[in-house]
Amino acid sequence: MAKKNRRKQRKRMKMGLPPVKVKAVVPKERLVTVAEMPPRGPQALENQCVGILREGKEHAVVVPDPGYPASSYGQIIIHKNQLNGAPFGMKVVCEILNPEAKRADYEGRIVEVLGDPANNDVNMLSILRQYGLSSVFPQGVLEEASNLPLSPTEEQIAEAIDKGRKDLRGLVTITIDGEEAKDLDDAISIQKLDHGDYKLWVHIADVSEYVREGTCLDDEAALRGTSVYLVDRVIPMLPPRLSNGLCSLNPNVPRLTMTCEMHIDAQGEILESEVYESVIQSNARTSYNEVFGVLYENKEIEEYKKLIPMFRLMVELKNALKAKRKRRGTIDFFFPETHVDLDENGEPLKVYAYPINEIHSVIEEFMIAANEAIAERFCKMEYPFVYRVHDLPDELKIGEFMHVARLFGVKRRPEGKITSKFLSTLVDEIKDEEYAPALNQILLRSLAKAKYSEFNSGHFGLASEFYCHFTSPIRRYPDLYIHRIIKSYLHQKHQKEHFAKLVAEVAFHSSEMERNSAEAERTSVDYKCAQYMEEHIGEVYDGMVSGACNAGIFVQLENTIEGMVPFAEMKGEYFVFDEQRLEARGSRGSIYRIGCKVTVMVTKVDKLTHHIDFELVQ
Repeated sequence: MAKKNRRKQRKRMKMGLPPVKVKAVVPKERLVTVAEMPPRGPQALENQCVGILREGKEHAVVVPDPGYPASSYGQIIIHKNQLNGAPFGMKVVCEILNPEAKRADYEGRIVEVLGDPANNDVNMLSILRQYGLSSVFPQGVLEEASNLPLSPTEEQIAEAIDKGRKDLRGLVTITIDGEEAKDLDDAISIQKLDHGDYKLWVHIADVSEYVREGTCLDDEAALRGTSVYLVDRVIPMLPPRLSNGLCSLNPNVPRLTMTCEMHIDAQGEILESEVYESVIQSNARTSYNEVFGVLYENKEIEEYKKLIPMFRLMVELKNALKAKRKRRGTIDFFFPETHVDLDENGEPLKVYAYPINEIHSVIEEFMIAANEAIAERFCKMEYPFVYRVHDLPDELKIGEFMHVARLFGVKRRPEGKITSKFLSTLVDEIKDEEYAPALNQILLRSLAKAKYSEFNSGHFGLASEFYCHFTSPIRRYPDLYIHRIIKSYLHQKHQKEHFAKLVAEVAFHSSEMERNSAEAERTSVDYKCAQYMEEHIGEVYDGMVSGACNAGIFVQLENTIEGMVPFAEMKGEYFVFDEQRLEARGSRGSIYRIGCKVTVMVTKVDKLTHHIDFELVQ
């Protein structure tokens, strides 16, 4: 059955279609075999594993890299006749020859030597192999991309306008992104209306105009599902000619877009909205830090002086939209993203929490508004669509969270079924407490994972009845795909039956590739954090207890790096993990609970496993 399913999946992928979800029927008393585990990413090959080749007494073994499920892999036996000349101590790719075997009985052969694990590029290549990623596009995809223009010509724009595309080049339009961003998906125009209302235009790159169904470009984008942002490189969903050029909303050049135009009142409610094809020309490529500096730090940027009233108006509308979402119960988590500064050789220079400011929130609110408006329109039309959904939390998991919250002294109690409004209020009430970040992490783990679906079941975390991803078609395939659906509707092509057959597969595969991307990104950051801390063994840092288990307590440093203090290394007392209270209890009365501030010294780092050990200083 497993082999038949794999043949079916390969056939679909060759046709450019996402794989169908196959549920293996596995008895509870045994572990899933490698044969029953699907490839991890779009370019992954079946039954392959990346790891370190080690010499043993009777045979060699491959120790899988972090990220593989230890319960299903374990060490893979490599007999001498299957080494293929591979040297010991190297990162390798091995093929598992008996994938139907039980854990610890796997045998393999070396099919590729990646290189020295001490080398940065080798480690990044290992992550690409492990998660089935490739920065190289097939020749057919590159040829199709090369046939597209670098920018739409005046003749092409005039023809598009004649066919009904709105010319919005007269609107003052800007993009706001990070300084390093090259794929600019979205642009903004805004006006203040009478009675305190607003007109907001959210312009999104019209990628579907160039990436057509049935082309090599579309097949490859569907297969990849998303762009992947590793710590030192981007693996784009689309070739750079499109992602950084033709489809990127660069300043002072015309670009084809899909525009969501919204009439919003002073309370942040969307009174009217429409979506249509458009052409824009961005007046400025701004950044979050630049706009924040101009508005809040009295920085003077000559080219932005005329845009300052627009900046202020954007913040004003952002506040109204955010207040509306808080009234309905949006849960606002804040988890700082780990950022690593690298030198020209890929060596980590600094690790810190990526700074977020008021202007990030402006773009976030505008994108949420557009996503909700689009989702509501197509849901109410009962049109085939791909929604972004976040299911209701599991009652057992949320009950466990409330038990933990009470241990921290949280007095708020739900009246009946727990709602997003209740959790939103709880999160706001504890936001200034030392334990808030850790408790928020526990709450996040208690909630369902957001995913894509052909059914609109709402978004619990956003307290939104209708939600989709419309705003990033350069880097997310679901966005590109619903643009195709929207354009089909606008041009009255009557393709409901066609899309109805495909949206479930697009939603499922996009969710799988999103998860794969997140794991790859996290693995690359974990490696760099371990590499950074290896150079700081013996140094002392302030941190906070972020978790505990039977082996020790976890401590997160102010720079976001997390490590473990093993119980075995905690001098003077014998510690045990109290699972009910999520705390470490010492034989002499010491207690280490989530949220406790501690000072630790770095004692040991294993770059290969990304494991960091600390020792308590106080």
